Amino acid sequence: MHVLTNSRLRLPLLILVAIAARALTFGNPVVHVDEEFYFVTGSALWRGMLPFVDVWDRKPVGLFLLYALPAGLGFPAGIWAYQALALASAVATAWLVARLATRAGFAAGATAAGIGYILWLGLLGGQGGQSPVFYNLLTIGAALLVLRGGRAAGIAAMALVGVALQIKYSVVFEGVFFGLWLLADAWPRTRRPLAVLTYGVMLIVVALLPTALAAAAYAAIGQGQAFVYANFLSIFHRNPDPLGELAGNLGQIVLVISPLVALAVLALHRAEATRERRFLALWLGVAIAGVLVFRPWFDHYSLPVLLPACAAAAGMLGRGDWQRWRTPALLLTAALAGQIVLVALRGERGDARQFAALAQAVGRGPGCLYVYSGSTMLYVASGRCTSSRYIVPSHLGRTREAGATGVDQDGEIRRILAGQPAVVVMRPPYGGERPQARALAMATMATGYRLAAALPMGNETISVYKRAR
Repeated sequence: MHVLTNSRLRLPLLILVAIAARALTFGNPVVHVDEEFYFVTGSALWRGMLPFVDVWDRKPVGLFLLYALPAGLGFPAGIWAYQALALASAVATAWLVARLATRAGFAAGATAAGIGYILWLGLLGGQGGQSPVFYNLLTIGAALLVLRGGRAAGIAAMALVGVALQIKYSVVFEGVFFGLWLLADAWPRTRRPLAVLTYGVMLIVVALLPTALAAAAYAAIGQGQAFVYANFLSIFHRNPDPLGELAGNLGQIVLVISPLVALAVLALHRAEATRERRFLALWLGVAIAGVLVFRPWFDHYSLPVLLPACAAAAGMLGRGDWQRWRTPALLLTAALAGQIVLVALRGERGDARQFAALAQAVGRGPGCLYVYSGSTMLYVASGRCTSSRYIVPSHLGRTREAGATGVDQDGEIRRILAGQPAVVVMRPPYGGERPQARALAMATMATGYRLAAALPMGNETISVYKRAR
């Protein structure tokens, strides 16, 4: 176990583990539907299209700006680029997890904690470029600055939180916790309520500044209302998923993350209480609470919990009796399970070869594309124009989104089909789909389109319809 306790080997070991853990995803444009859409929107930015105005979604604009960097390389080079960026972010985050574990007095298990972070990413939907893969790096950077203490470090920490908020707004829970911790730290030094209050206001302003600048930019072009609705209001109009589906999602998260959380709790309980360990314990509670608040509990929603959980779990992973066989056995089991998950997901969602065949069937000719349901990555692969600002199929097709997108779903589908897109792509019926939406699309396919191809994509057959001449 010398390798796991040698800090000089930590970074190269984390890089090797990350490459091995994620290699099956490299170059695959259909790793996850979310990443496909982020890449499509990043590509749209280069054509002058604006999120919330020309391409609708609830994610902050910072996430799309981040994806615009690799998307600028085009397809397929940009796919490799965003996955390389995600790999680098995962490794850097794991390295900082190890730094945090060391600071908490768990140095012997720090490298194992970093490896655990990388491996559990793949078990919880973070095998590609999900938003937490990127904002977790900012969050843990902020956490280390918070623990450093001092006014300048506190302001820098909240600046990182502010940038992270523009990748995913759920970081607000960690941001509030970090801010309160900084204020509690500041009180003994000053004992002046006004000084602490002024400092608190400054921290809030710094954290909210990136979001305020984004809102101001949209307001300046007359799109302030579109920004506010998409970013802050529409989420409250979304309908809940069936209880059984919610319970299944939450159960999956609990099953996968519970070993790390249990180790973290056990380590913190057995170790002597210190400032850093109290911080980890409180942060772990806040992160778990943040997951529980946001339904429908997709697996990647729990990725922020990995930061405090892995850092604290180092207290158990580094124990002498654990390092003899329990720690390597746990990490090897997670590594094997991660590869099984990747193979299973590729079988379910498809791979680069299948996607290439589907993109060829869609073709690059004139006329717009309408992905009624299926892969939005077809827009960039085919180079065809979009038929609506509602590119995410579920925004128009799912019951969950009824009344939550600012548009009448059936009315928008009718408008799209009335525009006679050159190509329409449809996957088979899926759970949560509105039957009336599919009926609208199929009625048009029956009268004005021909089935040009029916190709496998994972465990489904995707239909490609082309307008009849």
